[in-house]
Amino acid sequence: MGRRVEYFSMNKFIERIALVKLDRSLLKVINHIEKNDLVIFDDFGLQLLDNNSRLALLQILEDCYLRKSVIVISQLPVSKWYDYINEPTLADAILDRFTANAVWVELKGDSMRRKNRK
Repeated sequence: MGRRVEYFSMNKFIERIALVKLDRSLLKVINHIEKNDLVIFDDFGLQLLDNNSRLALLQILEDCYLRKSVIVISQLPVSKWYDYINEPTLADAILDRFTANAVWVELKGDSMRRKNRK
């Protein structure tokens, strides 16, 4: 369909941010991510966020807000996201951008991986 999509498992996102912060190419990576029509963050809440990851996530969400689409996939209940982000000011800002125009889809039932093994 000609749409650009960037997919991250949060573990790889956190690792990538740590690496690019070391070689001082963070802005370049953030600009690359923002060129996509859709950014997907999978497994949100499984690995602790460090400050650089929180700030990078906020920057990406700020730049995508109302112009791009973001999908967040998490097994962590939304009510626990604030505690997961673990920095009150950044948690407020990140969650504001996540939730302001969000469409929530909560899935229930067995894992598709389990169903497909049968």
